[in-house]
Amino acid sequence: MGDISLMSEPSQKTSIVRIVLDVLKPHNPNIIDFSRNIAQVKGIRRVDSSVMEVDAETETIKLIIDGNELDVSRIEEIIKKLGGAIHSVDAVVVEKIETKK
Repeated sequence: MGDISLMSEPSQKTSIVRIVLDVLKPHNPNIIDFSRNIAQVKGIRRVDSSVMEVDAETETIKLIIDGNELDVSRIEEIIKKLGGAIHSVDAVVVEKIETKK
């Protein structure tokens, strides 16, 4: 994911503080263990997980992840290690990081 700089705007640091993901995962690990593993990633303060759909071998879950300076690549890596796959990023909240002068 790249940054698009606006010529008239000075460069400011931003932080992803919330991301909502649609994830396909196997039944194991269960949603509790899956969420606890994701919550161990640096910067994550909260993981809200809901099962949206279940079939014979998989579950579709909605993950709402809150924190500071969320590392989307690291979150995706953990989801893959747990046997899951991100179907889509359904929402994101980005905040400017105020720097002291």
